Amino acid sequence: MIRTIRVAGFGGQGIMLFGQILAYAATIKKLNSTWVPTYGPETRGGTANCMVTISDGQIYSPVFRQCDDLIVFNSPSYQKFKQEVKADGHIYYNASLIEQIAIERPQHFGIKCNDLASTLHNSKVINIIMLGRYLKDLKLFGEQEIVEALNHFFSQEKQALIPINIQAFRLGQQQ
Repeated sequence: MIRTIRVAGFGGQGIMLFGQILAYAATIKKLNSTWVPTYGPETRGGTANCMVTISDGQIYSPVFRQCDDLIVFNSPSYQKFKQEVKADGHIYYNASLIEQIAIERPQHFGIKCNDLASTLHNSKVINIIMLGRYLKDLKLFGEQEIVEALNHFFSQEKQALIPINIQAFRLGQQQ
Protein backbone atom coordinates (compact mmCIF):
# COMPACT_ATOMS: atom_id res chain seq x y z
CA MET A 1 0.00 0.00 0.00
CA ILE A 2 1.27 3.44 -0.91
CA ARG A 3 -0.83 6.59 -0.91
CA THR A 4 0.27 9.99 -2.19
CA ILE A 5 -1.67 13.01 -0.99
CA ARG A 6 -1.34 16.68 -1.89
CA VAL A 7 -3.00 19.24 0.38
CA ALA A 8 -3.26 22.80 -0.89
CA GLY A 9 -4.83 26.12 0.02
CA PHE A 10 -3.75 29.55 1.15
CA GLY A 11 -1.91 30.55 4.29
CA GLY A 12 -4.02 30.33 7.42
CA GLN A 13 -6.19 27.41 6.27
CA GLY A 14 -4.20 24.83 8.22
CA ILE A 15 -2.71 23.14 5.18
CA MET A 16 0.58 22.23 6.83
CA LEU A 17 -1.06 20.98 10.02
CA PHE A 18 -3.38 18.76 7.95
CA GLY A 19 -0.36 17.13 6.31
CA GLN A 20 1.56 16.83 9.57
CA ILE A 21 -1.36 15.14 11.29
CA LEU A 22 -1.70 12.61 8.44
CA ALA A 23 2.01 11.80 8.50
CA TYR A 24 2.13 11.52 12.29
CA ALA A 25 -0.99 9.34 12.42
CA ALA A 26 0.73 7.02 9.95
CA THR A 27 3.68 6.60 12.31
CA ILE A 28 1.30 5.83 15.16
CA LYS A 29 -0.09 2.98 13.03
CA LYS A 30 3.48 1.78 12.34
CA LEU A 31 3.37 2.91 8.71
CA ASN A 32 6.07 4.85 6.90
CA SER A 33 5.31 8.44 6.00
CA THR A 34 6.85 11.58 4.62
CA TRP A 35 5.66 15.18 4.77
CA VAL A 36 7.08 17.76 2.38
CA PRO A 37 5.89 21.34 2.90
CA THR A 38 6.13 24.16 0.37
CA TYR A 39 6.96 27.46 1.98
CA GLY A 40 8.40 30.65 0.55
CA PRO A 41 6.49 33.39 -1.24
CA GLU A 42 3.46 31.12 -1.60
CA THR A 43 2.68 31.52 2.09
CA ARG A 44 2.02 35.23 1.54
CA GLY A 45 -1.44 34.85 0.06
CA GLY A 46 -0.65 32.40 -2.73
CA THR A 47 -1.10 28.67 -2.91
CA ALA A 48 0.66 26.86 -0.08
CA ASN A 49 0.81 23.08 -0.24
CA CYS A 50 2.35 19.96 1.17
CA MET A 51 2.88 16.43 -0.05
CA VAL A 52 2.28 13.42 2.17
CA THR A 53 3.19 9.86 1.32
CA ILE A 54 1.97 6.98 3.46
CA SER A 55 3.15 3.44 2.85
CA ASP A 56 3.44 0.05 4.48
CA GLY A 57 6.76 -0.36 2.64
CA GLN A 58 9.74 1.82 1.92
CA ILE A 59 9.20 5.28 0.47
CA TYR A 60 11.87 5.88 -2.12
CA SER A 61 11.11 9.55 -2.76
CA PRO A 62 9.15 12.05 -0.70
CA VAL A 63 8.30 13.99 -3.86
CA PHE A 64 5.78 12.89 -6.48
CA ARG A 65 4.33 14.36 -9.64
CA GLN A 66 0.87 12.79 -9.58
CA CYS A 67 -1.13 12.12 -6.44
CA ASP A 68 -3.75 9.60 -5.42
CA ASP A 69 -5.67 12.25 -3.52
CA LEU A 70 -5.85 16.02 -3.91
CA ILE A 71 -7.33 18.00 -1.04
CA VAL A 72 -7.88 21.66 -1.91
CA PHE A 73 -9.27 24.50 0.13
CA ASN A 74 -9.51 27.31 -2.44
CA SER A 75 -9.92 27.88 -6.18
CA PRO A 76 -6.31 28.89 -6.96
CA SER A 77 -5.11 25.63 -5.40
CA TYR A 78 -7.62 23.64 -7.40
CA GLN A 79 -6.57 25.36 -10.62
CA LYS A 80 -2.89 24.81 -9.88
CA PHE A 81 -3.04 21.11 -8.98
CA LYS A 82 -6.13 19.63 -10.68
CA GLN A 83 -4.09 18.10 -13.50
CA GLU A 84 -1.72 16.38 -11.07
CA VAL A 85 -4.27 13.81 -9.86
CA LYS A 86 -4.01 10.24 -11.12
CA ALA A 87 -6.79 9.13 -13.48
CA ASP A 88 -8.34 7.02 -10.71
CA GLY A 89 -7.50 9.58 -8.01
CA HIS A 90 -9.80 11.51 -5.72
CA ILE A 91 -10.38 15.22 -5.24
CA TYR A 92 -11.74 16.59 -1.99
CA TYR A 93 -12.53 20.28 -2.21
CA ASN A 94 -13.85 23.03 0.02
CA ALA A 95 -17.24 23.64 -1.59
CA SER A 96 -17.62 26.82 0.48
CA LEU A 97 -14.93 28.49 -1.66
CA ILE A 98 -14.84 26.36 -4.81
CA GLU A 99 -18.19 26.49 -6.54
CA GLN A 100 -17.70 23.86 -9.20
CA ILE A 101 -14.88 21.64 -10.26
CA ALA A 102 -14.20 21.05 -13.93
CA ILE A 103 -12.79 17.53 -13.90
CA GLU A 104 -15.26 15.01 -15.25
CA ARG A 105 -14.85 12.09 -12.93
CA PRO A 106 -17.00 10.60 -10.21
CA GLN A 107 -14.29 10.66 -7.53
CA HIS A 108 -14.67 14.25 -6.38
CA PHE A 109 -16.23 15.32 -3.13
CA GLY A 110 -17.30 18.82 -2.16
CA ILE A 111 -17.40 19.58 1.55
CA LYS A 112 -18.63 22.99 2.70
CA CYS A 113 -15.85 23.36 5.25
CA ASN A 114 -16.30 27.08 5.96
CA ASP A 115 -20.06 26.68 6.38
CA LEU A 116 -19.61 23.72 8.71
CA ALA A 117 -16.92 25.54 10.71
CA SER A 118 -19.32 28.42 11.27
CA THR A 119 -21.70 26.00 13.02
CA LEU A 120 -18.88 25.41 15.51
CA HIS A 121 -18.20 29.17 15.72
CA ASN A 122 -14.58 28.65 14.77
CA SER A 123 -13.35 29.33 11.24
CA LYS A 124 -9.92 27.85 12.01
CA VAL A 125 -11.14 24.24 12.06
CA ILE A 126 -11.91 23.90 8.34
CA ASN A 127 -8.82 21.72 7.91
CA ILE A 128 -9.89 19.29 10.63
CA ILE A 129 -13.43 19.10 9.22
CA MET A 130 -11.93 18.16 5.86
CA LEU A 131 -9.57 15.70 7.55
CA GLY A 132 -12.55 13.99 9.19
CA ARG A 133 -14.39 13.71 5.88
CA TYR A 134 -11.31 12.47 4.05
CA LEU A 135 -10.49 9.82 6.65
CA LYS A 136 -14.11 8.67 6.65
CA ASP A 137 -13.45 7.40 3.12
CA LEU A 138 -9.79 6.44 3.50
CA LYS A 139 -10.44 4.39 6.65
CA LEU A 140 -6.74 4.37 7.41
CA PHE A 141 -6.84 6.25 10.71
CA GLY A 142 -9.52 6.73 13.30
CA GLU A 143 -10.26 9.35 15.91
CA GLN A 144 -7.78 7.85 18.38
CA GLU A 145 -4.80 8.47 16.08
CA ILE A 146 -6.01 11.97 15.23
CA VAL A 147 -6.42 12.92 18.89
CA GLU A 148 -2.93 11.59 19.60
CA ALA A 149 -1.57 13.64 16.69
CA LEU A 150 -3.38 16.78 17.89
CA ASN A 151 -1.87 16.29 21.33
CA HIS A 152 1.56 15.97 19.74
CA PHE A 153 1.32 19.10 17.59
CA PHE A 154 -0.58 21.43 19.93
CA SER A 155 1.71 23.02 22.47
CA GLN A 156 0.74 23.36 26.12
CA GLU A 157 -0.73 26.79 25.36
CA LYS A 158 -2.93 25.33 22.61
CA GLN A 159 -4.19 22.26 24.48
CA ALA A 160 -7.50 24.07 25.08
CA LEU A 161 -8.11 23.90 21.30
CA ILE A 162 -8.14 20.12 21.19
CA PRO A 163 -11.85 19.68 22.14
CA ILE A 164 -13.05 21.98 19.32
CA ASN A 165 -10.79 20.15 16.89
CA ILE A 166 -12.23 16.81 17.99
CA GLN A 167 -15.70 18.25 17.41
CA ALA A 168 -14.58 19.40 13.95
CA PHE A 169 -13.18 15.96 13.14
CA ARG A 170 -16.43 14.30 14.17
CA LEU A 171 -18.43 16.81 12.14
CA GLY A 172 -16.32 15.98 9.09
CA GLN A 173 -16.88 12.27 9.66
CA GLN A 174 -20.63 12.89 9.49
CA GLN A 175 -20.45 14.42 6.00
